[in-house]
Amino acid sequence: MSDPIPAPLPGGLDVRWHAGWPSAKHDPAPEIQVHTYDESTLILRQNMSVHFEAPFVFLLLGAERALLLDTGATADPRHFPLRRTVDAAIDAWLARHPREGYGLVVAHTHGHGDHIAGDPQFADRPHTTVVGPDLASVTAFYGLPDWPDGAATLDLGDRVLDVLPGPGHEPAAVLLHDRRTGLLFTGDTLYPGHLYVRDLAAFTATVDRLLAFCERHPVTHVLGCHIEMTTTAGESYPRGTTHQPDEPPLQMSVAQVRALRAALREIGGRPGAHPYGEFVVHVEDVAGPVPD
Repeated sequence: MSDPIPAPLPGGLDVRWHAGWPSAKHDPAPEIQVHTYDESTLILRQNMSVHFEAPFVFLLLGAERALLLDTGATADPRHFPLRRTVDAAIDAWLARHPREGYGLVVAHTHGHGDHIAGDPQFADRPHTTVVGPDLASVTAFYGLPDWPDGAATLDLGDRVLDVLPGPGHEPAAVLLHDRRTGLLFTGDTLYPGHLYVRDLAAFTATVDRLLAFCERHPVTHVLGCHIEMTTTAGESYPRGTTHQPDEPPLQMSVAQVRALRAALREIGGRPGAHPYGEFVVHVEDVAGPVPD
């Protein structure tokens, strides 16, 4: 008989995300908004006035090393001081939990430019591993030789993450589940916004894989990397918007994973944009059989 899965530790998502400014050059907010979910879990959002994609970045701190998941849409630290922000957060954590040789892994939900642009800021950082966003680097680092089959774990030291292959939006995308908090990080596979399906068969298999995982593991919140919807069901902000005053929350639930699978079934491979209540599914031209 297997040991029961421990209940996730609680955290807080009582936060209003900064969503740009009517005039981007006059935005008084910092380049990066930092929210403390718990003392070892930080959610960062790039200011929309710096880059319209306004991606979310996640910093998870374990006993031996931290994981920085994604590095945002801007390389220049003068406009996007990610390294400085991450170093300050780790230093503050280490002041409370002193230890030597604390490491950092810089990895990605997937390899699109708005999620990897800040990688060079960490190139010379001591005790740091930057995982390349290409498929060979991803499978080698996590130990996933049978991609897209199989699963892996990443141990940060008393903090284990489950890693699932997640292609369909991008060939080397991964999904990560933090056992400590129950947070499920879905990158651009699922978030309140425009879901771009570049490979329908692979994307559908990823959603099925995700649903099967959710049936066996406690999930507190599903966290993607953008907010692009409004609070009106089915209505989204146009691409390139730099002020979104009517945003819904970032967090979604397993119910939305099920809703995405139902949407894919209903769409049936028809190319184009298909708005649903909390996301818009964009299916590119499909060749070959359409998955159920």
